[in-house]
Amino acid sequence: MALLIEDKKQIVAEVTEIASTAFAAVVADYQGLTVEQLTALRVEARKLGVATRVVRNTLAKRALQDTAFNILNDDLVGPTILAFSTSADDMGAAARLFEEFAKTNKAFELKAAAFDGKLYQGAEVSVIANLPNQEKALTMLASVLQAPISKLGRLLTALQEKNESGTTEAEATEV
Repeated sequence: MALLIEDKKQIVAEVTEIASTAFAAVVADYQGLTVEQLTALRVEARKLGVATRVVRNTLAKRALQDTAFNILNDDLVGPTILAFSTSADDMGAAARLFEEFAKTNKAFELKAAAFDGKLYQGAEVSVIANLPNQEKALTMLASVLQAPISKLGRLLTALQEKNESGTTEAEATEV
């Protein structure tokens, strides 16, 4: 189906708008998937706040041209689906979504991802997928901050117990 120039401009504008506010982008090859599988992927993406889009490669290249994701242009070959992590609370959501989907759908192949100006190819996408979301990161930070305080508390308790037992031993030797 041929797209009119106005339709193409609208698609480019939509993808550019999403890409300009996104934190990470992932490109995958969806060839061999059924419509039901792609629909399930899109439903899951909406739940996670991930913007997905199947776009012609020439339009995608034009849309990503003036964004941080223009480094993905070489990977826009063949049937591709784009996913953008748009939430500051979970910057690795798109990569995590695609990686999990690829585990259960062998026809789905991760091509590349871009995050913070760096390009990650194929299997390296798991680096982005393993980024913690905001809640997990804060939990990790709290546990790191809590560890020295808890160790200090245990040390003080041990010293107190040692001093108390040392005092009773000294009193017992005097008697």
